[in-house]
Amino acid sequence: MVPRQRPVPPPAPRPTRGGPRQDYLDAFDEGDDVFTRRRGAATALAEDPYASVTDWNPAPARTASGGEGGEGGDADEAPPSGAPAPAKGGKGRTFTGIAAAAVTTVLAVVVAGQVTDGQADGSAPSHSAADRAADAQAPVAPGGGTGPSASPSATPLTYEQKMATRYALGAALTGSGKFDAVPGVAKAPGKGRKYTYRVDVEQGLGLDGALFAQAVQATLNDKRSWAHGGARTFERVSTGEPDFVITLASPGTTAKWCAKSGLDTTEDNVSCDSASTERVMINAYRWAQGSRTYGAAIHAYRQMLINHEVGHRLGYAHVTCDKNGELAPVMQQQTKFLDHDGIHCRPNPWPYPSAK
Repeated sequence: MVPRQRPVPPPAPRPTRGGPRQDYLDAFDEGDDVFTRRRGAATALAEDPYASVTDWNPAPARTASGGEGGEGGDADEAPPSGAPAPAKGGKGRTFTGIAAAAVTTVLAVVVAGQVTDGQADGSAPSHSAADRAADAQAPVAPGGGTGPSASPSATPLTYEQKMATRYALGAALTGSGKFDAVPGVAKAPGKGRKYTYRVDVEQGLGLDGALFAQAVQATLNDKRSWAHGGARTFERVSTGEPDFVITLASPGTTAKWCAKSGLDTTEDNVSCDSASTERVMINAYRWAQGSRTYGAAIHAYRQMLINHEVGHRLGYAHVTCDKNGELAPVMQQQTKFLDHDGIHCRPNPWPYPSAK
């Protein structure tokens, strides 16, 4: 049980310039309390965390189609209420009138003093609600402070900028093996054969799961991808039993799931379609860091990763380019190589790269 904190006493009132005359003050009985401090009610914040953790028990239903890795609380007191007690006799009425005059005089002096104090140095007497809102929205620098260059008008990164950025992740990382489904639904935009899929992200990766899910939906439904010609359309769900699950996982966890389908992803730290399970495995190291073959073009590389592994799920096998200088087919193992047998292939992330 958390001990109840004792209320902090209010700060002593600031001295005012001047004050009521002594004859006003002498008119009050010792038991009278003309000024009463009013307090607001405290509010509590409630948390509503999203905690959808998915665990699957693979049921072999397909043969391995391969991947790049292989062939096969209490409120404060309320303000006083009710009618005031009647005054006793003529003296009481006289004291009541004097008290009212004293209150008016004191309030006028206090207000005048506050205005004078606030404007003496050119500052405003208090912050407005808009000022407080702006302060609350100021960017917080690492370590919890507001950085010197922080600006409330800083523009967040666009989707393209995020997709062109490399992220830190170890090549030998083995994560928890537990996955969270990215919440929400992204409707299928086309009218072809509809495939439903879920996006799972391994816990503890430190990567942006929402960005990954956005990339999968945008890539698969591109006219240059497997949605080409209206043949297919892809819809992301977060519940139920989808056709497959695209999973972003650490290298170690990727290797374990790919091994369930007889695939070895450890040699070149690659991804796979674990065809005997429901999971298409995307190696988080490759997603975060890219590959030598694509160099700085990491956005295109990420599109290739998605298209290549989902291509296996759709039944496509590995192929290579046949002529020097040609675009590599998306089903070529482009993480591993672009050149083979004296032929140089150019990187390509799309099944139908010339589609408009």
